[in-house]
Amino acid sequence: MINLVYNEMIKLTGKRRLVVVVLILTILISLFTYAQYRQADENRKRFGNVDWRVALEQRIAGWENRLTSSRTSEESKEELEIRIAQQRYYLDYDINPSEPGAPTFVRGFVDNGIGLLLPLMMMVIAADLVSSEHSAGTIKVLLTRSVKRWRILMSKYLALTLSVSFIITMYGLLSAGISGLVFGFQGWTAPVLTGFSVTDGILDATRLHLVPQWQYIAMELGLAWFVSLVVATITFMLSVLVRSTAAVMGIMLACLIAGTILSAMVASWESAKYLFMVNLELIDYLEDAAPPVDGMSLGFSLMVLLVWGVVALAVSFFSFTRRDVY
Repeated sequence: MINLVYNEMIKLTGKRRLVVVVLILTILISLFTYAQYRQADENRKRFGNVDWRVALEQRIAGWENRLTSSRTSEESKEELEIRIAQQRYYLDYDINPSEPGAPTFVRGFVDNGIGLLLPLMMMVIAADLVSSEHSAGTIKVLLTRSVKRWRILMSKYLALTLSVSFIITMYGLLSAGISGLVFGFQGWTAPVLTGFSVTDGILDATRLHLVPQWQYIAMELGLAWFVSLVVATITFMLSVLVRSTAAVMGIMLACLIAGTILSAMVASWESAKYLFMVNLELIDYLEDAAPPVDGMSLGFSLMVLLVWGVVALAVSFFSFTRRDVY
């Protein structure tokens, strides 16, 4: 099995897919770092060095103004009320939620990337793991070897898992390294509040606890790894079922884009919470944001994604081991 996995990793690196993904991440992180630097510089020129408490109070005042607006929907008002209560908690306990430095950038970048950017990177890696064997005509040669089909597919999936882990690791290291060169590396031990919950529309802080920022980022990256692996597994299944790599990428791209749209529109569609696309934003639970559909929680979303991943993997092996090759 080790030799099979090694061969699959050689194929992946030979296609330059991992290199391309790392290059894309490097460019995007550099662009976002520069954009954030310019924004911070512009804010300093306009407002000077504003104390974080003053800035936070101004933000709360803006949210309170939105609450009184007739254009704000009831769902948005509920989320705003929760967010205001959370931010007031930071003020009461004198905790800066946006301690400047590389850790703050990493937190935001992982949060913004878990729903679309990272799944797209995983799609690029997983889309042609099996379908390319059909298009290149190498599938027959592969299956005529004295190795059972399930071992061949397992080696491909293990190589995919290693690739997902590598990309998530590079995602964290590159975002910390590049942003740290610009903003500095301070703030890793800054406290972060997490554990808020909402009961009948009321903010519940009984399970609230403080964690160091490095630990919070580690939790974010862990959730991002899990989401990425599930998306990669579903793409892997499509690569087994569909012979065309372009079709696989088209299907997954449509699903991911639909997920970003549905997450903002499914509050009244309870059954949508069982779709994997609606459950990708796991970090929102750490930030205690209101879920897309009532009744959703971190445990629920993890279980939904786990079921999707297990079913996708089972379908992949069933199809690959029994399908005729021609």
